[in-house]
Amino acid sequence: MNRLRWVAEGDIWDLDMSTPVTLEATSRAVSDDPLPLGFSRGTHLSRSKQVEFFHRFMAAPLIPSFSSIRSNTGDGGGGGFSLQRVLTLPFSNNWFVSLLGQFDVQRFVSEIRKNEAFGRGASSKAASRLNAIGKHLKDKSLYALGFCSELLLTPDDTLLLSYDTYKGDLKKTPRAKAIFNHKFPLHNLTAEAFWPGLFVDKHGEYWDVPLSMAIDLASLPAESGLSYHLCLHHNSGSPKKFNSDTMEVPPPSLLPGLSLKSAVSYRSNMDLWRGTTPKLETCKPFDIFLSSPHVAVSGIIGSVMTAAFGENSIRSKFENDSEGVGGFSLHIPSVNSGFMADALGRASLTAQYGSFQNNFFDLTRFHARLDFPHGLRFLTGATSVAQDLLNSRQPSLEAFQKICPEVLVSLQQQIVGPFSFRVESGIQIDLKNGANPVTVDKTVFALEYAIQVLASAKAVAWCSPKQKEFMVELRFFET
Repeated sequence: MNRLRWVAEGDIWDLDMSTPVTLEATSRAVSDDPLPLGFSRGTHLSRSKQVEFFHRFMAAPLIPSFSSIRSNTGDGGGGGFSLQRVLTLPFSNNWFVSLLGQFDVQRFVSEIRKNEAFGRGASSKAASRLNAIGKHLKDKSLYALGFCSELLLTPDDTLLLSYDTYKGDLKKTPRAKAIFNHKFPLHNLTAEAFWPGLFVDKHGEYWDVPLSMAIDLASLPAESGLSYHLCLHHNSGSPKKFNSDTMEVPPPSLLPGLSLKSAVSYRSNMDLWRGTTPKLETCKPFDIFLSSPHVAVSGIIGSVMTAAFGENSIRSKFENDSEGVGGFSLHIPSVNSGFMADALGRASLTAQYGSFQNNFFDLTRFHARLDFPHGLRFLTGATSVAQDLLNSRQPSLEAFQKICPEVLVSLQQQIVGPFSFRVESGIQIDLKNGANPVTVDKTVFALEYAIQVLASAKAVAWCSPKQKEFMVELRFFET
Protein backbone atom coordinates (compact mmCIF):
# COMPACT_ATOMS: atom_id res chain seq x y z
CA MET A 1 0.00 0.00 0.00
CA ASN A 2 1.09 3.58 0.37
CA ARG A 3 2.62 2.51 3.70
CA LEU A 4 4.15 -0.70 2.41
CA ARG A 5 7.87 -0.30 1.81
CA TRP A 6 10.12 -3.33 1.99
CA VAL A 7 12.16 -1.59 4.65
CA ALA A 8 14.58 -4.28 5.77
CA GLU A 9 17.47 -3.06 3.66
CA GLY A 10 16.27 0.36 2.51
CA ASP A 11 17.82 3.72 3.17
CA ILE A 12 16.31 5.85 5.88
CA TRP A 13 15.05 8.39 3.33
CA ASP A 14 13.65 6.20 0.55
CA LEU A 15 10.10 7.21 1.22
CA ASP A 16 8.22 7.10 -2.08
CA MET A 17 5.02 5.16 -1.47
CA SER A 18 2.81 3.05 -3.73
CA THR A 19 -0.87 3.94 -3.94
CA PRO A 20 -3.75 3.06 -6.28
CA VAL A 21 -5.54 6.41 -5.88
CA THR A 22 -3.92 7.86 -9.04
CA LEU A 23 -2.74 6.43 -12.34
CA GLU A 24 0.91 7.19 -11.64
CA ALA A 25 0.54 5.05 -8.48
CA THR A 26 3.07 6.89 -6.30
CA SER A 27 2.94 9.49 -3.56
CA ARG A 28 5.51 11.12 -1.31
CA ALA A 29 5.49 11.35 2.44
CA VAL A 30 4.63 14.66 4.02
CA SER A 31 7.90 15.98 5.37
CA ASP A 32 8.11 16.21 9.14
CA ASP A 33 10.83 17.30 11.56
CA PRO A 34 13.05 15.40 11.22
CA LEU A 35 11.35 12.25 9.85
CA PRO A 36 10.01 11.42 7.41
CA LEU A 37 12.37 13.44 5.28
CA GLY A 38 10.00 13.52 2.33
CA PHE A 39 12.85 12.91 -0.11
CA SER A 40 12.40 11.15 -3.39
CA ARG A 41 14.37 8.08 -4.40
CA GLY A 42 14.79 9.22 -7.99
CA THR A 43 13.46 7.47 -11.03
CA HIS A 44 12.16 3.94 -10.61
CA LEU A 45 10.03 1.61 -12.67
CA SER A 46 7.03 3.61 -13.86
CA ARG A 47 3.50 2.27 -13.57
CA SER A 48 3.25 1.95 -17.36
CA LYS A 49 6.35 -0.24 -17.50
CA GLN A 50 5.06 -2.39 -14.66
CA VAL A 51 1.75 -3.01 -16.41
CA GLU A 52 3.53 -3.72 -19.71
CA PHE A 53 5.72 -6.30 -17.97
CA PHE A 54 2.63 -8.09 -16.62
CA HIS A 55 1.11 -8.11 -20.10
CA ARG A 56 4.17 -9.43 -21.91
CA PHE A 57 5.80 -11.83 -19.48
CA MET A 58 3.11 -12.92 -17.01
CA ALA A 59 0.12 -13.38 -19.33
CA ALA A 60 -1.98 -10.85 -17.41
CA PRO A 61 -4.14 -8.88 -19.89
CA LEU A 62 -5.72 -6.68 -17.19
CA ILE A 63 -4.22 -5.45 -13.92
CA PRO A 64 -6.62 -4.88 -11.00
CA SER A 65 -6.51 -2.25 -8.28
CA PHE A 66 -8.85 -0.95 -5.59
CA SER A 67 -9.13 2.29 -3.66
CA SER A 68 -11.91 3.43 -1.35
CA ILE A 69 -11.31 7.11 -2.20
CA ARG A 70 -13.92 8.54 -4.56
CA SER A 71 -14.57 12.04 -5.77
CA ASN A 72 -16.44 14.39 -3.48
CA THR A 73 -19.55 14.06 -5.65
CA GLY A 74 -19.74 10.38 -4.75
CA ASP A 75 -20.00 9.29 -8.37
CA GLY A 76 -16.67 10.28 -9.85
CA GLY A 77 -13.78 8.07 -10.79
CA GLY A 78 -10.69 7.32 -8.81
CA GLY A 79 -12.35 4.95 -6.37
CA GLY A 80 -13.55 1.38 -6.22
CA PHE A 81 -12.36 -1.60 -8.23
CA SER A 82 -10.59 -0.77 -11.48
CA LEU A 83 -8.75 -2.56 -14.29
CA GLN A 84 -5.71 -1.25 -16.13
CA ARG A 85 -4.16 -1.99 -19.51
CA VAL A 86 -1.27 -0.31 -21.30
CA LEU A 87 -0.55 0.24 -24.98
CA THR A 88 3.09 0.82 -25.91
CA LEU A 89 4.01 2.81 -28.98
CA PRO A 90 7.08 1.59 -30.90
CA PHE A 91 9.72 4.26 -31.33
CA SER A 92 13.37 3.52 -30.56
CA ASN A 93 15.28 1.41 -28.06
CA ASN A 94 16.02 4.44 -25.89
CA TRP A 95 12.52 5.95 -25.99
CA PHE A 96 9.55 4.31 -24.25
CA VAL A 97 6.13 5.82 -24.97
CA SER A 98 2.91 4.37 -23.60
CA LEU A 99 -0.78 5.00 -23.04
CA LEU A 100 -2.17 3.59 -19.80
CA GLY A 101 -5.92 3.13 -19.62
CA GLN A 102 -8.05 2.50 -16.55
CA PHE A 103 -11.67 1.36 -16.41
CA ASP A 104 -13.82 1.86 -13.30
CA VAL A 105 -15.46 -1.57 -13.01
CA GLN A 106 -17.19 -0.91 -9.70
CA ARG A 107 -18.99 2.19 -10.90
CA PHE A 108 -19.89 0.49 -14.18
CA VAL A 109 -21.57 -2.42 -12.35
CA SER A 110 -23.32 0.01 -10.02
CA GLU A 111 -24.83 1.92 -12.94
CA ILE A 112 -25.98 -1.31 -14.60
CA ARG A 113 -27.75 -2.40 -11.41
CA LYS A 114 -29.54 0.94 -11.20
CA ASN A 115 -30.81 0.42 -14.74
CA GLU A 116 -32.11 -3.08 -13.94
CA ALA A 117 -34.42 -1.67 -11.31
CA PHE A 118 -36.62 -0.23 -14.08
CA GLY A 119 -36.96 -3.50 -16.06
CA ARG A 120 -40.40 -4.92 -16.86
CA GLY A 121 -40.47 -8.71 -17.30
CA ALA A 122 -37.71 -11.04 -18.45
CA SER A 123 -37.51 -9.87 -22.08
CA SER A 124 -37.61 -6.16 -21.26
CA LYS A 125 -35.07 -6.70 -18.50
CA ALA A 126 -32.62 -8.40 -20.88
CA ALA A 127 -33.06 -5.67 -23.47
CA SER A 128 -32.67 -2.99 -20.83
CA ARG A 129 -29.47 -4.58 -19.60
CA LEU A 130 -27.95 -4.66 -23.11
CA ASN A 131 -28.92 -1.05 -23.73
CA ALA A 132 -27.49 -0.02 -20.36
CA ILE A 133 -24.21 -1.83 -21.03
CA GLY A 134 -23.80 -0.11 -24.38
CA LYS A 135 -24.74 3.26 -22.95
CA HIS A 136 -22.42 3.10 -19.98
CA LEU A 137 -19.46 1.75 -21.94
CA LYS A 138 -19.59 5.10 -23.76
CA ASP A 139 -19.57 7.02 -20.48
CA LYS A 140 -16.27 8.92 -20.44
CA SER A 141 -16.28 9.30 -16.67
CA LEU A 142 -15.60 5.55 -16.34
CA TYR A 143 -12.21 5.93 -17.99
CA ALA A 144 -8.86 7.42 -17.10
CA LEU A 145 -5.95 7.77 -19.50
CA GLY A 146 -2.28 8.32 -18.78
CA PHE A 147 0.42 9.28 -21.26
CA CYS A 148 4.02 8.44 -20.34
CA SER A 149 7.27 9.15 -22.17
CA GLU A 150 10.63 7.88 -20.85
CA LEU A 151 13.67 8.94 -22.82
CA LEU A 152 17.21 7.66 -22.24
CA LEU A 153 19.16 10.79 -23.20
CA THR A 154 22.57 9.26 -22.44
CA PRO A 155 23.63 6.12 -20.55
CA ASP A 156 23.54 8.26 -17.39
CA ASP A 157 20.61 10.60 -18.08
CA THR A 158 16.89 9.84 -18.22
CA LEU A 159 13.89 12.12 -18.70
CA LEU A 160 10.35 11.07 -17.77
CA LEU A 161 7.25 13.04 -18.75
CA SER A 162 3.71 11.97 -17.90
CA TYR A 163 0.20 13.37 -18.07
CA ASP A 164 -2.88 11.70 -16.57
CA THR A 165 -6.42 12.76 -17.36
CA TYR A 166 -9.76 11.51 -16.03
CA LYS A 167 -12.26 11.62 -18.86
CA GLY A 168 -15.58 13.29 -18.17
CA ASP A 169 -14.92 13.77 -14.44
CA LEU A 170 -14.47 17.49 -13.87
CA LYS A 171 -13.81 16.90 -10.17
CA LYS A 172 -10.68 14.88 -10.93
CA THR A 173 -7.66 17.10 -11.51
CA PRO A 174 -5.39 16.20 -14.44
CA ARG A 175 -1.94 15.32 -13.18
CA ALA A 176 1.43 15.93 -14.82
CA LYS A 177 5.02 15.37 -13.84
CA ALA A 178 8.52 15.72 -15.23
CA ILE A 179 11.57 13.94 -13.76
CA PHE A 180 15.18 14.26 -14.87
CA ASN A 181 17.74 11.89 -13.39
CA HIS A 182 21.52 11.91 -13.79
CA LYS A 183 23.81 9.21 -12.43
CA PHE A 184 27.18 10.36 -11.16
CA PRO A 185 29.81 7.76 -10.22
CA LEU A 186 28.92 8.04 -6.53
CA HIS A 187 25.73 10.12 -6.51
CA ASN A 188 22.29 10.46 -8.06
CA LEU A 189 20.92 13.86 -9.10
CA THR A 190 17.17 14.22 -9.55
CA ALA A 191 15.20 17.26 -10.68
CA GLU A 192 11.43 16.90 -10.64
CA ALA A 193 8.23 18.87 -10.95
CA PHE A 194 4.67 17.72 -10.16
CA TRP A 195 1.47 19.60 -10.79
CA PRO A 196 -0.24 18.80 -8.60
CA GLY A 197 2.06 16.88 -6.25
CA LEU A 198 0.49 14.05 -4.26
CA PHE A 199 1.53 13.66 -0.62
CA VAL A 200 0.36 11.36 2.17
CA ASP A 201 0.54 12.26 5.86
CA LYS A 202 1.12 10.00 8.85
CA HIS A 203 -2.63 9.44 9.23
CA GLY A 204 -2.94 8.07 5.69
CA GLU A 205 -4.68 11.18 4.33
CA TYR A 206 -3.75 12.33 0.82
CA TRP A 207 -3.01 15.97 -0.07
CA ASP A 208 -2.56 17.78 -3.37
CA VAL A 209 -0.05 20.63 -3.72
CA PRO A 210 -0.77 22.67 -6.89
CA LEU A 211 2.91 22.79 -7.87
CA SER A 212 5.77 20.92 -6.20
CA MET A 213 9.36 21.12 -7.46
CA ALA A 214 12.57 19.65 -6.07
CA ILE A 215 16.25 19.20 -6.85
CA ASP A 216 17.75 16.27 -5.01
CA LEU A 217 21.36 15.07 -4.67
CA ALA A 218 21.95 11.76 -2.89
CA SER A 219 24.92 9.51 -2.32
CA LEU A 220 24.51 6.00 -3.67
CA PRO A 221 23.00 3.51 -1.19
CA ALA A 222 25.57 1.50 0.75
CA GLU A 223 25.21 -1.48 3.05
CA SER A 224 27.39 0.27 5.61
CA GLY A 225 29.22 3.55 6.00
CA LEU A 226 28.36 7.19 5.49
CA SER A 227 25.55 8.45 3.26
CA TYR A 228 24.03 11.87 2.78
CA HIS A 229 21.21 13.67 1.05
CA LEU A 230 20.65 17.30 -0.01
CA CYS A 231 17.28 18.55 -1.28
CA LEU A 232 15.97 21.95 -2.41
CA HIS A 233 12.16 21.87 -2.40
CA HIS A 234 9.60 24.48 -3.44
CA ASN A 235 5.81 24.37 -2.99
CA SER A 236 3.47 26.80 -4.70
CA GLY A 237 -0.25 27.29 -4.18
CA SER A 238 -2.62 26.31 -1.39
CA PRO A 239 -2.63 22.57 -0.62
CA LYS A 240 -5.96 20.81 -0.29
CA LYS A 241 -7.32 17.38 0.56
CA PHE A 242 -7.11 14.95 -2.36
CA ASN A 243 -10.38 14.65 -4.30
CA SER A 244 -12.20 16.95 -1.92
CA ASP A 245 -13.42 20.55 -1.78
CA THR A 246 -13.63 20.65 2.01
CA MET A 247 -11.38 23.21 3.65
CA GLU A 248 -9.08 21.57 6.20
CA VAL A 249 -5.84 22.70 7.78
CA PRO A 250 -3.03 21.13 5.71
CA PRO A 251 0.23 19.78 7.11
CA PRO A 252 2.41 22.87 7.66
CA SER A 253 5.33 21.59 5.56
CA LEU A 254 3.06 21.58 2.49
CA LEU A 255 2.37 25.31 2.70
CA PRO A 256 3.93 27.56 0.01
CA GLY A 257 7.60 28.24 0.42
CA LEU A 258 11.15 27.14 -0.24
CA SER A 259 13.06 24.70 1.94
CA LEU A 260 16.59 23.37 1.92
CA LYS A 261 17.02 20.09 3.75
CA SER A 262 20.21 18.13 4.34
CA ALA A 263 20.63 14.78 6.04
CA VAL A 264 23.65 12.70 6.87
CA SER A 265 23.70 9.24 8.42
CA TYR A 266 26.08 6.45 9.25
CA ARG A 267 25.03 2.83 8.96
CA SER A 268 26.62 -0.27 10.43
CA ASN A 269 25.69 -3.93 9.91
CA MET A 270 26.72 -7.00 11.85
CA ASP A 271 25.97 -10.70 11.31
CA LEU A 272 25.18 -12.57 14.52
CA TRP A 273 24.98 -15.83 12.58
CA ARG A 274 25.09 -16.81 8.91
CA GLY A 275 24.32 -20.31 7.75
CA THR A 276 26.33 -22.38 5.33
CA THR A 277 23.46 -24.27 3.70
CA PRO A 278 24.81 -25.72 0.44
CA LYS A 279 23.11 -24.51 -2.71
CA LEU A 280 21.43 -27.12 -4.88
CA GLU A 281 23.29 -27.51 -8.17
CA THR A 282 20.12 -28.30 -10.09
CA CYS A 283 18.07 -25.38 -8.81
CA LYS A 284 19.03 -21.79 -8.13
CA PRO A 285 17.30 -19.68 -5.43
CA PHE A 286 14.06 -17.97 -6.31
CA ASP A 287 15.61 -14.70 -5.09
CA ILE A 288 19.37 -14.26 -4.73
CA PHE A 289 18.92 -11.72 -1.93
CA LEU A 290 16.97 -14.29 0.10
CA SER A 291 19.28 -17.24 -0.46
CA SER A 292 21.27 -17.19 2.77
CA PRO A 293 19.88 -18.04 6.23
CA HIS A 294 21.18 -15.57 8.81
CA VAL A 295 20.56 -13.42 11.86
CA ALA A 296 21.79 -9.85 11.53
CA VAL A 297 21.45 -6.49 13.25
CA SER A 298 21.98 -3.01 11.88
CA GLY A 299 22.00 0.50 13.24
CA ILE A 300 21.76 3.99 11.79
CA ILE A 301 22.50 7.32 13.43
CA GLY A 302 22.24 10.65 11.71
CA SER A 303 21.12 14.24 11.76
CA VAL A 304 18.81 16.44 9.71
CA MET A 305 18.91 20.21 9.19
CA THR A 306 16.20 22.25 7.48
CA ALA A 307 16.14 25.89 6.44
CA ALA A 308 12.70 27.11 5.33
CA PHE A 309 11.62 30.37 3.70
CA GLY A 310 7.95 31.23 3.37
CA GLU A 311 4.74 30.06 5.00
CA ASN A 312 6.22 26.58 5.58
CA SER A 313 8.80 28.10 7.96
CA ILE A 314 6.26 28.57 10.78
CA ARG A 315 5.24 24.92 10.97
CA SER A 316 6.69 24.46 14.46
CA LYS A 317 3.97 26.79 15.78
CA PHE A 318 1.27 24.47 14.48
CA GLU A 319 2.58 21.39 16.18
CA ASN A 320 2.14 20.26 19.75
CA ASP A 321 5.61 20.35 21.24
CA SER A 322 4.60 19.59 24.81
CA GLU A 323 6.45 16.26 24.70
CA GLY A 324 9.72 17.73 23.50
CA VAL A 325 9.23 16.65 19.92
CA GLY A 326 11.13 19.50 18.33
CA GLY A 327 14.88 19.60 18.22
CA PHE A 328 16.68 22.89 17.80
CA SER A 329 14.27 25.37 16.20
CA LEU A 330 14.64 29.01 15.25
CA HIS A 331 11.97 31.18 13.64
CA ILE A 332 12.63 34.69 12.29
CA PRO A 333 9.27 36.41 11.64
CA SER A 334 10.82 39.53 10.12
CA VAL A 335 12.03 37.59 7.07
CA ASN A 336 9.46 34.76 7.32
CA SER A 337 12.09 32.06 7.64
CA GLY A 338 13.10 29.34 10.05
CA PHE A 339 15.78 26.79 10.83
CA MET A 340 15.35 23.36 12.41
CA ALA A 341 17.80 20.60 13.33
CA ASP A 342 17.53 17.27 15.09
CA ALA A 343 19.18 13.86 15.35
CA LEU A 344 17.70 10.49 14.46
CA GLY A 345 18.40 6.80 14.92
CA ARG A 346 17.29 3.38 13.80
CA ALA A 347 17.97 -0.18 15.00
CA SER A 348 16.80 -3.32 13.22
CA LEU A 349 16.96 -7.09 13.53
CA THR A 350 16.56 -9.54 10.65
CA ALA A 351 16.32 -13.31 11.07
CA GLN A 352 15.93 -15.73 8.16
CA TYR A 353 15.61 -19.50 8.09
CA GLY A 354 15.94 -21.33 4.78
CA SER A 355 17.54 -20.47 1.45
CA PHE A 356 14.37 -20.01 -0.66
CA GLN A 357 15.51 -22.78 -2.97
CA ASN A 358 13.26 -25.76 -2.29
CA ASN A 359 9.58 -25.79 -3.18
CA PHE A 360 8.10 -26.00 0.30
CA PHE A 361 8.70 -24.00 3.50
CA ASP A 362 12.28 -23.05 2.66
CA LEU A 363 11.91 -19.42 3.69
CA THR A 364 10.83 -17.92 7.00
CA ARG A 365 11.94 -14.35 7.48
CA PHE A 366 11.33 -11.93 10.36
CA HIS A 367 12.28 -8.29 10.49
CA ALA A 368 11.83 -5.78 13.31
CA ARG A 369 12.76 -2.12 13.13
CA LEU A 370 12.90 0.52 15.85
CA ASP A 371 12.88 4.16 14.74
CA PHE A 372 13.91 7.06 16.97
CA PRO A 373 12.97 10.01 14.75
CA HIS A 374 13.50 12.73 17.37
CA GLY A 375 16.96 12.55 18.88
CA LEU A 376 16.56 15.45 21.29
CA ARG A 377 13.34 14.02 22.71
CA PHE A 378 14.99 10.62 23.17
CA LEU A 379 18.05 12.17 24.86
CA THR A 380 15.87 14.27 27.17
CA GLY A 381 13.75 11.28 28.14
CA ALA A 382 16.72 8.95 28.65
CA THR A 383 18.47 11.53 30.86
CA SER A 384 15.35 12.05 32.95
CA VAL A 385 14.82 8.30 33.44
CA ALA A 386 18.48 7.78 34.40
CA GLN A 387 18.40 10.61 36.93
CA ASP A 388 15.20 9.33 38.52
CA LEU A 389 16.61 5.81 38.82
CA LEU A 390 19.87 7.07 40.34
CA ASN A 391 17.91 9.10 42.85
CA SER A 392 15.62 6.14 43.66
CA ARG A 393 12.58 7.88 42.20
CA GLN A 394 9.98 6.36 39.91
CA PRO A 395 10.38 7.78 36.40
CA SER A 396 7.35 9.56 34.98
CA LEU A 397 5.27 8.19 32.12
CA GLU A 398 6.17 11.30 30.09
CA ALA A 399 9.87 10.44 30.36
CA PHE A 400 9.28 6.82 29.31
CA GLN A 401 7.08 7.99 26.42
CA LYS A 402 9.93 10.11 25.06
CA ILE A 403 12.22 7.10 24.70
CA CYS A 404 9.61 4.81 23.15
CA PRO A 405 10.48 4.04 19.52
CA GLU A 406 8.26 3.72 16.49
CA VAL A 407 8.12 -0.01 15.79
CA LEU A 408 7.64 -1.89 12.52
CA VAL A 409 7.57 -5.67 12.22
CA SER A 410 7.42 -7.87 9.13
CA LEU A 411 7.00 -11.63 8.70
CA GLN A 412 7.42 -13.52 5.42
CA GLN A 413 6.70 -17.22 4.86
CA GLN A 414 7.15 -19.28 1.71
CA ILE A 415 3.98 -21.13 0.68
CA VAL A 416 5.04 -23.14 -2.35
CA GLY A 417 7.74 -22.58 -4.97
CA PRO A 418 8.18 -18.86 -5.72
CA PHE A 419 5.01 -17.89 -3.80
CA SER A 420 5.29 -16.42 -0.32
CA PHE A 421 2.98 -14.59 2.07
CA ARG A 422 4.00 -11.47 3.90
CA VAL A 423 2.46 -9.33 6.63
CA GLU A 424 3.83 -6.00 7.80
CA SER A 425 2.53 -3.87 10.64
CA GLY A 426 3.39 -0.87 12.74
CA ILE A 427 3.15 -0.93 16.53
CA GLN A 428 2.15 2.25 18.35
CA ILE A 429 3.18 2.74 21.99
CA ASP A 430 1.14 5.23 24.02
CA LEU A 431 1.86 4.85 27.72
CA LYS A 432 -0.70 7.52 28.58
CA ASN A 433 -3.45 5.21 27.37
CA GLY A 434 -3.62 2.96 30.40
CA ALA A 435 -6.34 0.72 28.97
CA ASN A 436 -4.52 -0.02 25.73
CA PRO A 437 -0.91 1.26 25.71
CA VAL A 438 0.18 -0.88 22.71
CA THR A 439 -1.81 -0.95 19.47
CA VAL A 440 -1.22 -2.59 16.10
CA ASP A 441 -1.58 -0.11 13.25
CA LYS A 442 -1.29 0.08 9.45
CA THR A 443 -1.22 -3.66 8.82
CA VAL A 444 -0.59 -4.74 5.23
CA PHE A 445 -0.97 -8.24 3.77
CA ALA A 446 0.88 -9.25 0.61
CA LEU A 447 1.21 -12.25 -1.67
CA GLU A 448 4.54 -12.30 -3.51
CA TYR A 449 5.66 -14.19 -6.59
CA ALA A 450 9.45 -14.27 -7.02
CA ILE A 451 10.49 -13.98 -10.68
CA GLN A 452 13.43 -16.35 -10.64
CA VAL A 453 14.86 -15.55 -14.09
CA LEU A 454 15.41 -11.90 -13.04
CA ALA A 455 17.55 -12.87 -10.00
CA SER A 456 15.74 -10.54 -7.59
CA ALA A 457 12.33 -9.36 -8.75
CA LYS A 458 8.81 -10.00 -7.53
CA ALA A 459 5.22 -9.45 -8.47
CA VAL A 460 3.37 -8.27 -5.37
CA ALA A 461 -0.36 -8.21 -4.69
CA TRP A 462 -0.98 -6.32 -1.46
CA CYS A 463 -3.96 -5.02 0.47
CA SER A 464 -4.36 -2.61 3.35
CA PRO A 465 -7.54 -3.14 5.40
CA LYS A 466 -7.20 0.22 7.16
CA GLN A 467 -6.65 2.27 4.01
CA LYS A 468 -9.02 0.05 2.03
CA GLU A 469 -6.54 -0.23 -0.81
CA PHE A 470 -5.42 -3.09 -3.05
CA MET A 471 -2.77 -3.09 -5.74
CA VAL A 472 -0.66 -5.36 -7.92
CA GLU A 473 2.83 -4.10 -8.72
CA LEU A 474 6.32 -5.11 -9.76
CA ARG A 475 9.38 -4.61 -7.57
CA PHE A 476 13.09 -5.15 -8.15
CA PHE A 477 16.00 -5.71 -5.74
CA GLU A 478 13.97 -5.25 -2.57
CA THR A 479 13.89 -7.42 0.52
